[in-house]
Amino acid sequence: MKTRSFVWSIVYVVGLVLLFVGERLIGAGGARTVVSGLGTLLVVGATVVRGIRALRASDARRIVETWLLLLMGVGIVALVLYAAQSDVWAKLGGVALEKTSPKLNGVFFALWPALMALCLIPTLLVELSYASMNRAPVVESGRVRDALLSGVGVACALIFATSVYYVGSERDAKVDFSYFRTARPGQATRNIIRGLDEPVSVSVFFPPANEVREQVMEYLDDLRRESPTLEVESYDYALEPKKARELGVTGNGTVVLQRGGRKEMMPLGLELAQARGQLRKLDGEFQKRLLKLVKSRQTIYLTTGHGERGSDTIGPVDQRWTIRLLREEWGSQNYDVRTAGLAEGMGNEVPQDAAAVVIMGPTRALLPEEIAALERYLDRGGRIFLALDPDAPEVNLDPLLAKYGLTFHRTTLANDAVLAARTRTISDRANVLSASFSSHPAVTTLGRMGNRLPVAFFVAGSLESTSRPEGVRVDFTVHSHPRTWNDLDGDFEFDAPQEQRKIYELAAAVSKTDPKAPKGADGKPAETRMLVFADSDAFGDPIMQNEGNAYLAVDGMKWLLGEDSYAGETNSEEDAPITHTRKQDVAWFYSTVFAAPLLVLGVGFVFTRRGGRRRRASKTEASR
Repeated sequence: MKTRSFVWSIVYVVGLVLLFVGERLIGAGGARTVVSGLGTLLVVGATVVRGIRALRASDARRIVETWLLLLMGVGIVALVLYAAQSDVWAKLGGVALEKTSPKLNGVFFALWPALMALCLIPTLLVELSYASMNRAPVVESGRVRDALLSGVGVACALIFATSVYYVGSERDAKVDFSYFRTARPGQATRNIIRGLDEPVSVSVFFPPANEVREQVMEYLDDLRRESPTLEVESYDYALEPKKARELGVTGNGTVVLQRGGRKEMMPLGLELAQARGQLRKLDGEFQKRLLKLVKSRQTIYLTTGHGERGSDTIGPVDQRWTIRLLREEWGSQNYDVRTAGLAEGMGNEVPQDAAAVVIMGPTRALLPEEIAALERYLDRGGRIFLALDPDAPEVNLDPLLAKYGLTFHRTTLANDAVLAARTRTISDRANVLSASFSSHPAVTTLGRMGNRLPVAFFVAGSLESTSRPEGVRVDFTVHSHPRTWNDLDGDFEFDAPQEQRKIYELAAAVSKTDPKAPKGADGKPAETRMLVFADSDAFGDPIMQNEGNAYLAVDGMKWLLGEDSYAGETNSEEDAPITHTRKQDVAWFYSTVFAAPLLVLGVGFVFTRRGGRRRRASKTEASR
């Protein structure tokens, strides 16, 4: 009894550590037997000594020693369960429990760590409380009991959390509580259906009373009201195997669109939980496949070789945004997007199959031969999508623009009232927002949506109309906010009177009909069309995530190619992603990792202190 109590608990824990090393780290051979055997001796020896101390102690100390003995006993039971479900029993001559009773083996496997936690955590707290009374004439068993119960509570909480995690990982079940609704037919899809000149049949393969089928049929029934040329039929693969083979369907959960001899398949699946993501964007997916059936595939060429934006950055020093999302948007409209430079003959002639040419933010000058090729292309009714940047002084397309009544001003625009706050610095004033659109077909959807779909232009110049040649029509489609000014000195501050607040033009749609130009298939002279933008950042990947900029690019290209009747809104019920700046991510990280746990610990400490004071006060009052 002269030895301090915690010494034997330490001996007990050392024995457990040796057992862990022998069983888990060494695992086999004579070294395992030696280390595990030594660990077992220390555990058993410490437990025996604890029993002797419990017998020799008196009064309150006997109670505390008995509690510690019981905790050590729980640990020994845990070791026995471990031995029963491990290979120890088999090495002693028995049959492995995993073979004779696999379920019981699983119970022991889960139970022994829980019992070990119920042994070690309460023992630690009891020893800490007991050690503080080592020299006291009387041991306060009440305080030690509180420590014991606290340890049991912590161990049970740990066991519960571990059990929940284990069951969750094993069952791997997910419940989606997010907002869900199947997308309704959008205006663009409705316009396509209204313009059908040949029937399109939609075959829906689902079993009866299927939830996914109900969502799909509701969408198609709504769309079918737009035109009798849309024919919808529902089938069950098991009952209509002949029809399924005819359409190439291998099972239920598939929608097939067919027009003439062409068909497009849209697999959705049978379970609503798995089909939710596709149903949220059903309108876009259906429209994508419908366009492949109802219109011919046209080729769009992106110029290269002059530092234009592309799907990848030009080199390590090029920090400009890429236009992958722009190419995907145009690809979803059944356009074939390719690249063309001098190697593809752009120095001589624009490719004959070019429906449109896109010049996206060049940083180096085009060769005179290339400009001449573009002029000849426009003269015969070509279509050009041109986005310029004010910080590219080497690029001089003024002579080309002047032929169509336009001039490009390189002075950067700024606005301190309506802007996109990206870096939270004064430079954000160059991130101009606009919700002011004309009634031109190139901005049909934007004009209809108004303030709900603003477009963003980052570091933009401006456009201005000059004397217009005969037959040229210029329509400025996107106007800046009236508080926008031309930032002449680049300090993002409005300096009157040199700088002026007014409406600046950000985009222009140019058209020209030349009676002398070659006639098209309809017998009419080919119409030259051009879209000019005072900024190419508006089509970079981060900005294209804004719906307004996406419609600006898609509807603009539809007008260029004479498909503006297909323009309109595409509905989607997808959840908008939550994005944070780098500073916000850092704040969230530190608040969740450090601030929240410290707050919980602080509240717990305050309530524990108050409870302790009340208990001591009540004991003092009772002693009086």
